[in-house]
Amino acid sequence: MDKIKIAVAGIGNCASSLIQGIEYYKNKNEEDAIGLMHWEIGGYKPSDIEVVAAFDIDKRKVGKDVSEAIFAPPNCTAVFCPEVPPNGTIVKMGCVLDGVSEHMVNYSDNRRFIPSDEPECTKEQIVKELQDSGAEILLNYLPVGSEKATQFYAECALEAGVAYINNMPVFIVSNPEWASKFEEKGIPIIGDDIKAQLGATITHRTLADLFHKRGVKLERTYQLNTGGNTDFLNMLNRNRLASKKESKTEAVQSVVGQRMDDDNIHVGPSDYVPWQNDNKLCFLRMEGKLFGDVPMNIELRLSVEDSPNSAGVVIDAIRCCKIALDRGIGGILHSPSSYFMKHPPKQFTDDEAYVMTNAFIKGERDN
Repeated sequence: MDKIKIAVAGIGNCASSLIQGIEYYKNKNEEDAIGLMHWEIGGYKPSDIEVVAAFDIDKRKVGKDVSEAIFAPPNCTAVFCPEVPPNGTIVKMGCVLDGVSEHMVNYSDNRRFIPSDEPECTKEQIVKELQDSGAEILLNYLPVGSEKATQFYAECALEAGVAYINNMPVFIVSNPEWASKFEEKGIPIIGDDIKAQLGATITHRTLADLFHKRGVKLERTYQLNTGGNTDFLNMLNRNRLASKKESKTEAVQSVVGQRMDDDNIHVGPSDYVPWQNDNKLCFLRMEGKLFGDVPMNIELRLSVEDSPNSAGVVIDAIRCCKIALDRGIGGILHSPSSYFMKHPPKQFTDDEAYVMTNAFIKGERDN
């Protein structure tokens, strides 16, 4: 098979886990490849993915081979594949816009972003890099709250004619105005806001769907999350949280059957705990009524390494995007978006989305 050539905007923890994973699974076979939802998609294995362009704004990453940049501070995720060989792809200086929150300056260098002194790339330069590198898909891994920067890279993808996977909670694919631009150009898109392989939101959704299917009325629920990576540090600025909170809340609301009052549902980040690094703790509580209006509740504590949890899904989203390109399919890929993302244009239960996505992979659904 040909390589799937990807570009990555934001070489943070999530990109680190993805790129480590591409190398990690090279010497695996289907029988011992733990942690993958699909070994092959359209004939493509994880090792068929190649990073051909990369953008970041941190001075410890810009100018480095991507194999080195993924381990540079402030990245702090688990290193499960320390030997990632250089591939000649050098991280270029991106465009900052609103990608760095001002409050980060109050934290130590190894915890925060330190913008490079290199001149920022213009849109024209990024478009040229995407085209010259042969990139087919651009992954958005920018920090939460980067509204302008996410839209900037979406515009770059449109002008370069490359597919776009929006892993962040800025609404591009689920925004009709943006989606129509990709539709008109016949460019496939998947989004918005990656749903972890087995994380807080997918667990919350599964339990909420179980309540609904078993006739238990869900009356109140919260999901509180803590972590120590740059994502959680970034989210201490509550002004950057609007789309993130909406994305996570709607992911749960969409499966409860009868929409809950806003006062009775709280889903979102809670606090930044530096020593947790990339480990994310989720504290989940659900209160409901059983047969005869008898009350019940469930409490759950989930601990996961945040970024590998994301990479286990993105590695499938990339391959679904590639088979759409191979088939000449453009616009929103509804099936993969509904299964892989928290805030797709159309919400389905995870069981429905799973069936739809497998049908898409087999060629039984167009999108």
